[in-house]
Amino acid sequence: MLQQSTLRFLKQLRSNNNKPWFDNHRQEYEKVKEDFINLVQQVLDNAARFDANLQNLQHKNCVFRINRDVRFSADKRPYKNNLAAYFNKDGKKGEGAGYYLHIEPGKSFIGVGIWQPLPEVLAKIRQEIDYNLPGFKLLLKNAKFKKHFFNGLVTENKLSRPPKGYNDDNPAIEWIKLKSFIVTCTISDADIVKKTFSKQVADVFGAALPLVNFINKALD
Repeated sequence: MLQQSTLRFLKQLRSNNNKPWFDNHRQEYEKVKEDFINLVQQVLDNAARFDANLQNLQHKNCVFRINRDVRFSADKRPYKNNLAAYFNKDGKKGEGAGYYLHIEPGKSFIGVGIWQPLPEVLAKIRQEIDYNLPGFKLLLKNAKFKKHFFNGLVTENKLSRPPKGYNDDNPAIEWIKLKSFIVTCTISDADIVKKTFSKQVADVFGAALPLVNFINKALD
């Protein structure tokens, strides 16, 4: 769980996203940071029970900084309005499939899979789906998976035409056209402050474990 004070700080930051305000509230932020780190470690402890790849991770490997990189952005706000962590066997910089936790009042969610991988990585995933379509369709139809990810894979980011080497009549073509392989699950503010929240997050991760394994198997 997270403290109500953490959500309150994020709401205030959204309206006061500037360095003077942040500096004046740095002590509050340090408590927020500690609160989130504790949550991430709890999620890790729970998730490592079913995903052995997470067993050697520590919170420091997963938690993103709150500072934004504004060097090449027109948006010069110095801070993110969220807290976030990525759970992957290689930590937040890992290139394979993993689990993403995003905490932002009114906009919190869990995302699982792989987002806009490099072309050579994307080619391997597409090939695995083409070769093992029955197994891929089976994991998407799993009852536990559908309970949390009833909308299935996010399909907004896809090609308009089949990629090179594939035809329109390929039975997997609508998945092969995807540029990312992600499923998402929204989180309410009420859930975030419940004592069972870390277990809830881990349960959602567990429901998507077959997708993570399928993608990472394609990359191994």
